Amino acid sequence: MLPLALVLFLLKCHIVSSASIVNTLPGLSGELPFKLETGYLGVGDSDDVQLFYYFIESERNPKEDPLVLWLTGGPGCSSFFGLVYQIGPLVFNYANSSGNQPTFLLNPYSWTKLANIIFLDQPVGTGFSYAKSSQGYMTGDALSAAQTYEFLRKWIKDHPQFLKNPLYIGGDSYSGMIVPIITQEVSEGNEVGREPPMNLKGYILGNPFTDPTYDVNSRFKFAHNMALISDALYESTKTNCKGEYVQVDPSNAPCVENLQEVTQCLQKINSPQILEPICSTMSPKPKGSKRDQNFVGENFLDMPHRYPEPWCRVSF
Repeated sequence: MLPLALVLFLLKCHIVSSASIVNTLPGLSGELPFKLETGYLGVGDSDDVQLFYYFIESERNPKEDPLVLWLTGGPGCSSFFGLVYQIGPLVFNYANSSGNQPTFLLNPYSWTKLANIIFLDQPVGTGFSYAKSSQGYMTGDALSAAQTYEFLRKWIKDHPQFLKNPLYIGGDSYSGMIVPIITQEVSEGNEVGREPPMNLKGYILGNPFTDPTYDVNSRFKFAHNMALISDALYESTKTNCKGEYVQVDPSNAPCVENLQEVTQCLQKINSPQILEPICSTMSPKPKGSKRDQNFVGENFLDMPHRYPEPWCRVSF
């Protein structure tokens, strides 16, 4: 469904310079009640990396409302995910969709009701973003952040009407590693007089990944604070595992046993949102795959990706 929907975005475009203005979409009757622009901007040496974006103007007051650069996590999840599953103005109409013919509904809770949002496919190789050479696909967190900063500078130069709008850098999940770097790049660029100057106000992180050891270890304390595990099990596990639930010694039998008990307590909990049902459809595990030896058995720290049923909200 998603690849077809993405192609349809491009087929219904009116070309304007290096960008495309989308006026109508298959699966949604009438003209769009918001301005949707898609396009590419080249970054890096000789613009080798071509970053693809969706831009949606605020439905309230585009001239004064904030400008938000939104990155979906992964790394490697297309920003199309954020556009139709999270904060964008469209959602799939599952009840009236069939096969490869999706239909859409308008999202009454879209952030575009009060903000201009750039949904960016990054790093290179994500979504429609690509490189002209094989070397261009070599990337990492620091390089991806630098390329995103370059993209933002070029985009604002091409859209000078948004130069003075309050700017926020945002994202979810793995973007917790990237967004702070980009924000720092913008701040330091402003300090040294790099053009164009940006009206940076802050950054936004949703369910962010920030550090593999700290983040995963903190889930255990969170589970206790939310009364998902008992005081007795919490104290026993903390003592036996010595506060370390990631780099676990397999020979530490009491710790392993405690973590198995914790797993039983949490196996029906939706980790990203504990107040909502857990998605029942799980991605199949490749045959012959081996888990990271730092994780002990099927414990709650080892979370497979979940693919959404129509009612599910998920974060990758």
